[in-house]
Amino acid sequence: MYYGRHFVTTEWDRRLPLHLTSIGYTDQTPIHREHGFQDFHWLHTVEGGGEFTVSGTTFRLQPNQGILLKPHVPHSYAPDPGGWSSWFMTFDGALASPIAAALDIPVAMPIGWDEDCPLAGVHGHYRERIGHSYDFAGISGSLEVYAFLSWLKQYGRSSGQPSLSKGHERLTPIYLLIEEKYGDPDLGLDRMADTLGVSPQYLNTLFRKSWGISPYQYLVRFRIQKSKELLIAGRSRTVKDIAAEVGFQDDSHFVHTFHRLSGMTPVQFRMQYGE
Repeated sequence: MYYGRHFVTTEWDRRLPLHLTSIGYTDQTPIHREHGFQDFHWLHTVEGGGEFTVSGTTFRLQPNQGILLKPHVPHSYAPDPGGWSSWFMTFDGALASPIAAALDIPVAMPIGWDEDCPLAGVHGHYRERIGHSYDFAGISGSLEVYAFLSWLKQYGRSSGQPSLSKGHERLTPIYLLIEEKYGDPDLGLDRMADTLGVSPQYLNTLFRKSWGISPYQYLVRFRIQKSKELLIAGRSRTVKDIAAEVGFQDDSHFVHTFHRLSGMTPVQFRMQYGE
């Protein structure tokens, strides 16, 4: 049932953006690391539980809860009397710190997730793969780490906040509205907020949490993306005609927005990608 594997790290591996150093599922024993661990260290509870202490704060890690630590952060942890089954992944890489920061994954604090998401079964997923002697070194290991961090970003939640996936689910009516009505120049924030039954201000908050941009900015980007499809599919159509079809009342505003978001004009885009 339990397993563990540590990977040889070469100089070439260390130049990769991310590289996997170990992975395993274990019956947890007490650990005290005065100087922390040498790599990024992820640990989460599969069954049972235990106490984890970091930066002077102690908390319990229950099933479907874990923690990510940066290298060399002092910490300690110990199982509850009833036992603690945990899964771990350690990794490093030339861009490990900026990638974790860019994904905005909380460190040194508990992260939880729902029982029906991929994180809940990750220990079983890797048990089967390691049992078949898959190679996790080099680029393969780098991709595994990034995929796992993406799961944390998508499904993890901390400080009582909903996960990114839950935020996207709540915004589904807005995505469908934009997909259907993006060509309507009157589609705006108020109509999108009414569709979801919330205030425009709250809709702005929800969108910024999920996308980092406002719902109107999302709509504009969606319109520009649709215009690119039309520019390529219909080479005989005028820019003014396409601008109107994707919801722009003023074709000069369309050209300006297209250039701002794409770095080229619609005509230049068509010349470069139209064939």
